[in-house]
Amino acid sequence: MPLGRLPAWLLLAPALLLLIGVFLVPIGWFLVASIMELGTPAEIWEEVDAVLFSGAVAGALINTNWIGLVVTLLVLVIGYPVSYALSRAKGVAFTLILLCIVLPYFTSTIVRTYAWMVLLGRNGLINQVLLGTGLISEPLNLLYNRTGVVIGMTYVLLPYMVLTLYAAMKAVDMRLLQAAEGMGATPLQVFLRVFAPLTLHGVIAGVLITFILAIGFFVTPALMGGPSDIMIAMLIEREVELTQNWPAAAIMTVVLLTVTLILYGLYSRFSGALEGGAKP
Repeated sequence: MPLGRLPAWLLLAPALLLLIGVFLVPIGWFLVASIMELGTPAEIWEEVDAVLFSGAVAGALINTNWIGLVVTLLVLVIGYPVSYALSRAKGVAFTLILLCIVLPYFTSTIVRTYAWMVLLGRNGLINQVLLGTGLISEPLNLLYNRTGVVIGMTYVLLPYMVLTLYAAMKAVDMRLLQAAEGMGATPLQVFLRVFAPLTLHGVIAGVLITFILAIGFFVTPALMGGPSDIMIAMLIEREVELTQNWPAAAIMTVVLLTVTLILYGLYSRFSGALEGGAKP
């Protein structure tokens, strides 16, 4: 039977089974096992209250959302022109830009993070170049603080934004831009009134994808951050590995998962309308 005639649920079955097996079942088992440790509803509520209203969790949530927001904005600012150049490039130029974006993506996150640690250290390449050129008199503190975390996360998450925006920009009909120019619009007007609205759904998708990935980051903040840059994923890992407080880790996991699902729900709700409104 041709694939086009198979029922939709049958075509989706392998992906659904994989999602259930590697995501829903482990998460569900972890949450149930953690709740069973507490016992009564009163004990469960007491643990929830203690975790959600603790200073450590509140600080981690603030750090997580603030760092995620800053990284997302930086990735958008850097990724938009790169995506535009990629969507207009051809031949060798297209291949080179694409390789620069994709090749680091296939490198381990830990390897890329350690590479940035070498570059940003007090005796790293960046400080040595700045000292050698006389632009600074002493090494800059670029590592083990929020600056290092933002730089490392921005670099790791950039391909997600670029590839998402590239797909949206490539779908834009260039004849619309030419028509706007033919009617006397300046290049800035063409961009603001034609090109930007047509790629808005790509921007929304890229921002949400990047932010969702950023708030769940662990490796880069753990290696490049300082004591004041604790994110929620790092607290979850600490509760599981060090203190072995599974109930607290489960509660924080639910909070992180809830935020992620809410963001995904907003994207699903509004992206269709934005994409439909962008079509001529």
